[in-house]
Amino acid sequence: MNRNEVKSDLEIAQHAKLKHINEIAGVLGVAVDDLEHYGKYKAKLPLNLIDTDKIKKAKLVLVTAITPTPPGEGKTTTSIGLTEGLNRIGKKTTVVLREPSLGPVFGIKGGAAGGGYSQVVPMEDINLHFTGDFSAIEKANNLLAALIDNNIYFQKESLGIDSRTVKWKRVMDMNDRSLRHIITGLGGRAGGTPREAGFNITAASEIMAILCLAESFQDLKTKLGNIYVGDTYDNKPIYARDLKAQGAMAALLKDAIKPNLVQTLEGNPAIIHGGPFANIAQGTNSVLATKLGLSLSDYVVTEAGFGADLGAEKFLNIKCGYSGLSPSAVVIVATVRALKYHGGQDIKTLTSPNVEALKKGVVNLEKHLENIALYGLPAVVSINRFNSDSEEELSFLKSRCEELGARAEISEGWALGGEGTMALARAVVQTVERFSGRYQPVYDWNSDIKTKVETIAKKVYGAGSVVYQAKAIADMKHIESLGLAHLPICIAKTQKSFSDDEALIGRPEDFELTVREFEIAAGAGFLVPITGNIMRLPGLPAVPAALHIDIDDAGVISGLS
Repeated sequence: MNRNEVKSDLEIAQHAKLKHINEIAGVLGVAVDDLEHYGKYKAKLPLNLIDTDKIKKAKLVLVTAITPTPPGEGKTTTSIGLTEGLNRIGKKTTVVLREPSLGPVFGIKGGAAGGGYSQVVPMEDINLHFTGDFSAIEKANNLLAALIDNNIYFQKESLGIDSRTVKWKRVMDMNDRSLRHIITGLGGRAGGTPREAGFNITAASEIMAILCLAESFQDLKTKLGNIYVGDTYDNKPIYARDLKAQGAMAALLKDAIKPNLVQTLEGNPAIIHGGPFANIAQGTNSVLATKLGLSLSDYVVTEAGFGADLGAEKFLNIKCGYSGLSPSAVVIVATVRALKYHGGQDIKTLTSPNVEALKKGVVNLEKHLENIALYGLPAVVSINRFNSDSEEELSFLKSRCEELGARAEISEGWALGGEGTMALARAVVQTVERFSGRYQPVYDWNSDIKTKVETIAKKVYGAGSVVYQAKAIADMKHIESLGLAHLPICIAKTQKSFSDDEALIGRPEDFELTVREFEIAAGAGFLVPITGNIMRLPGLPAVPAALHIDIDDAGVISGLS
């Protein structure tokens, strides 16, 4: 293993010698009889392994990143690599991650299980269907959609739902812009009642958010029942529990609620569960998976999606707010080439040394460091190294981080696995051991809706003001009438900028953030302001990754990355 070795992620994963999942469970002290096997290399873990006393003693490390750029930063790769490094220096560590969505796998990424020598395996299974959790979430979501339309159709049994108020959409785990806005119920009376509808991607389903915030099976059922469906013609709110939907929905999720155990390339435990996106949902794996990891390990490395303004903000203000968890350190992943992009360097020339562009772009990292400090948490910068990085660029970036009061270490997990992340691991351990506090939320849940939105926009994003379009203003009044104004905020925003305009890279300041509407996620327990042009069902790019994915007669897959 060396930095100049050229092998694809898939080639590395396919040539790895995997351990039987029973052996991985043994590392965690989990008995074979407790496992629900999905073949030789995957298993589900029972929830009764969660141990509150052990959770209090274990250390949680959150991995986040600077604002994402087209070249990518390697956050998942760093999370896995850091786990390998921590185990190498004697810390019993488990990485806890989200499950990949087929949308990005077939769209842009081609895979999302880490990279190089810092991957979770079996890579093909994890990227493609895995243990069926996404399918179960999709079915539960669409069952509720069917029950809603069925109740509207059968007037004698109807709750009197005004179809114009129904916002619940069907979902599928694929990028398909053509399904964002559709008309259902066409074809005469036998086809149902025509109404405007649409699809979201499965990761954006409220069921996904609920699964990832539920603390038990009973809690899951309660949250499913709390899903807000719409209003009756006399303005009475209707919830999923009014349709008696929660029992059947929960039955579909009986296996999906259990976290999945796999392994890293170096044979360390990895728990993978849930997959909400951070630009349109809370962007973190399940509370149950995180608590299982903390019950079975001394250290847990977990990640939050996209930049720290999205995933980390929601991890801390929503997931930690509900679960009582708190990280002991935050790792911010940065790359020289990404910061040069934020400094205005042309994407085609990012492999060329340019210290001046790096100096301009480092303001993006500075803002993310400031944000982590808002929560009262210590940060470590992981400089994810690429072959094109010059020593001058790396030296500048590391020294600038130190000037800002942040420990910084170069990470080479992609090229060297745990061997390349041991320095980062030591820095993380030293940081964790010096910290004895807890995170501090950025806003009070009991504040009014506007105050919560504007606090995030101004403190975390750097906005100067927030503008609410007419639909958003009407939505806020409706939320207040439902008695849901106390819920935390989960802003849907582009991941490509601190602002709601993806073209504003670097560190935009004093911009205007526009909220066009709100979605109510009463079951999950948060409100979703929709900003800018963010979509909850992505489209495929001009050349989708799917065009390069194939399988041969022997069942060997190619094209995943």
